Amino acid sequence: MTRKLLWPLLAAALVGAVGACLAVAEHGKANDNQFEYAVGLWGDLPYSDLQATVGVPNLIADMNDAKLEFTVNDGDLKAGNGTPGSVTPTTCVDALYEQGLRFFNSLDEAAMVTPGDNDWTDCDRPANGGFNSLDRLDHERQVFFSTPLSLGGHPIRQEVQSTPLCLGVNGPTRCVENRRWSEKGVVFATINVQGSCNNLCDTAPDPAEFAARNIADIAWVQQTFAAAKAQNAQAVMLISQADPGFDQSDATRAPLRDPRTLAETDGQPDGFKDFLTAVRAETIAFERPVAYVHGDSHYFRVDKPLLDGQGRRLENFTRVETATTSRTATTTSTG
Repeated sequence: MTRKLLWPLLAAALVGAVGACLAVAEHGKANDNQFEYAVGLWGDLPYSDLQATVGVPNLIADMNDAKLEFTVNDGDLKAGNGTPGSVTPTTCVDALYEQGLRFFNSLDEAAMVTPGDNDWTDCDRPANGGFNSLDRLDHERQVFFSTPLSLGGHPIRQEVQSTPLCLGVNGPTRCVENRRWSEKGVVFATINVQGSCNNLCDTAPDPAEFAARNIADIAWVQQTFAAAKAQNAQAVMLISQADPGFDQSDATRAPLRDPRTLAETDGQPDGFKDFLTAVRAETIAFERPVAYVHGDSHYFRVDKPLLDGQGRRLENFTRVETATTSRTATTTSTG
């Protein structure tokens, strides 16, 4: 079977390279090849047996062939609900996370990951096995985040958030899934921000869990920009799972919100306003390129959806949404 390139993934990788080059170009170093590099951004996979057995292995092989600097998975190791009769894990059983770990460690370079709602907040759905969501998040913390090192064939050491604390099954715990690292003038950070209203809706919402993690996430954003300023970084890239919605244009894929106040307007619990407000304030103060990467709503796009409080577009802010279509010589399936 001939393997074919997965163009959406490679397009996302090119965005990483272009973003880094643009950041450097602003300071007159665009021709210095040491700053030109590509990263792989992917997520929302696998959603079927075919993707688990063919699509993701092919995707990983393509990423390895591309000689990327590193890769980041922005969450969702499975579809929103388990698939009856599947031969690969599609509910929130331990085997799901073991499969994910194998995928990440088969990448040649450093592999980073942030959790997705399908792998923990939605695990309490009967179709996912009816698990305790916090138990599944704690399990992810042990499987993927037990050391300060990334995953992958050539792991790198990352900064790990220690305070404020998130919640686990047994009470307050470190948000070890929130990570930060730097590469050639750009500061990267993963942040545990989730779909399903950031754990404020769906089968068993958990306001206490949300409140603790939201405080920690906002602090991690603020600390990341402080680190970028201290390093005189040329750009910042934030990676999380959720599509928080930025305006009134995308009701089928994301929450609707007032783009000036950032308040949600669709009557659903708003798990993102304070987080987005912090991101916006830091982006304005930073004055250099900021990329916000997420998955969740399954629509590949690169745009500039963030406005300031007066309705002016923030030109230094770019949203990159990952959505990958796996293609083989014999079939096509969409994640």
